[in-house]
Amino acid sequence: MLIAAVVGSALVVVNPAAATATGTTTAGAATAGAIAPATAAGTGPAIPLGPAGTQQSEQIRQLTPGVQLTSIVRGAVDPETRWVVEVNIPGGAGSPDPDAPARAVQDKAAADAAVTTLAAAGLPARSDAVIQPATADVPRSVLGYRVRLVQTYADQTAAVTAAKQVSATGLSGRAWYSGWDGGSDAKGRWRINVLTIDPASFTGSLRAGYGPDLERREKVTELSAGATAAVNAGFFVLDPKAGAPGDPAGAGVYGGVVESEPVGNRPVLVLADDATGTAVLRPRWDATVTVRGRNLRLDGLNRVPGLIRNCGGLGDLPTSAPVHDATCTDPDELVKFTPAFDASTPAGPGTEVVVNSDGTVAQVRAIRGSALGAGQWSVQATGSRIAELGTVRVGQQLTSRTDLIGRFGKPLAGPGVSAVNGGPVLIDRGRVSITQRADGFVQPENPSFAYGWVLQRNPRTFAGVDAAGRTLLVTVDGRQLGDLGLSIPETAAVAKALGMVQAINLDGGGSTAMAVNGALVTSPSDAAGERPVGDAIVIG
Repeated sequence: MLIAAVVGSALVVVNPAAATATGTTTAGAATAGAIAPATAAGTGPAIPLGPAGTQQSEQIRQLTPGVQLTSIVRGAVDPETRWVVEVNIPGGAGSPDPDAPARAVQDKAAADAAVTTLAAAGLPARSDAVIQPATADVPRSVLGYRVRLVQTYADQTAAVTAAKQVSATGLSGRAWYSGWDGGSDAKGRWRINVLTIDPASFTGSLRAGYGPDLERREKVTELSAGATAAVNAGFFVLDPKAGAPGDPAGAGVYGGVVESEPVGNRPVLVLADDATGTAVLRPRWDATVTVRGRNLRLDGLNRVPGLIRNCGGLGDLPTSAPVHDATCTDPDELVKFTPAFDASTPAGPGTEVVVNSDGTVAQVRAIRGSALGAGQWSVQATGSRIAELGTVRVGQQLTSRTDLIGRFGKPLAGPGVSAVNGGPVLIDRGRVSITQRADGFVQPENPSFAYGWVLQRNPRTFAGVDAAGRTLLVTVDGRQLGDLGLSIPETAAVAKALGMVQAINLDGGGSTAMAVNGALVTSPSDAAGERPVGDAIVIG
């Protein structure tokens, strides 16, 4: 049985079986006024967040044929949830890098030493083990130890004041809302927006897109102009020290054309214009430029040579394995560029060969950096690979291919196909299967990374396909008192509860955004508001 009530201008449908005497339903102002009132309602699965019996409500709207928006609110803001002070722990003698910056998670000896320092200053603290839960490729273990003051606080201001007292001891700390702890049984609120695209009745287009070029980031609301809806998509370069801001930090296929190479064998979300065949795959990079019959291996596509965000390339330093939020280097590279990159290719030492659309070499430059005309492409060489282009002359013929190889050894790209990068995998064949290590989300020398990125709650964007072949695009707000966000294990659990049989995590944090009819329906966590992103998945 459903109970309908009007909260503001929104229809809220409550499942009494999920309600508790102390629960409070909040309609979620983020969607108010952005789209038409709910035209359908129903009970979906209970989302496994918060204590058992947490109240949950849904708003369901049919946006266009085959496209449905479900806005789920689970729980309510809990005034009893406390603030804490978490201490940054210097590395001790037992640390893998004693000179490393202070971190939230360290070895037990370093954590205990911090507790002793704080106690001497009259600030009682405790050291707690941080548990890494078992994932598909990581066993359950103690990740490390964190230190928090024993006293808790009713509001952020009091916690910030206490953090300043920690600083007076020579350590440092941060005010932290305990509801953001992954796996916490806090009663706070979650707001989940789900776009469901049913190919059986879908009449629009489902594709990935970017701004004027790969380097000019745009907000999801801008990328979705004139479209039914959109969500942010893959990881991308943000810091100029890591490459060209906006660059996909992983594979990208747009309009059937490969425009960015993968990170190792990290997964991609593959989409078709007609919303059929959505899948999570691990493509293989197979790309060459042919000079006088000799196939030369390409390291990358449309990125700054020598800088590989998230690593996972060919001969990268310090590793060729994926490492999330890290930038590897390689002084010796061949990188191809298309007009999708920017108005000009990256400038710097090396060689660049510019090729016309018919394969004729138009320029051979002794320094990198040029403007590509319509249909032109280029190859840049650095370091030891400059010699490989040494015989190229103007007027010669060059050919190139940049393939992502998918299932059965077939190229992934083609008419009507899009793909965006992501990771880790969340659901495989209907089961939770978080590929945390394989996709670069384990950093043994820095346990604080997994603690903050994987185990703590953050805004998340994720996507997948259900058993009926419907594509689901999901956002969850976070890093706010009224929006707790999800850990990666919680994200996988939500994906499974929504019925996904394949699911992949996409870019999250301040990038998480969903737009419907040009209006934002999510609550950005960045202080500046909605963040410009590298690419988006757009429902036309």
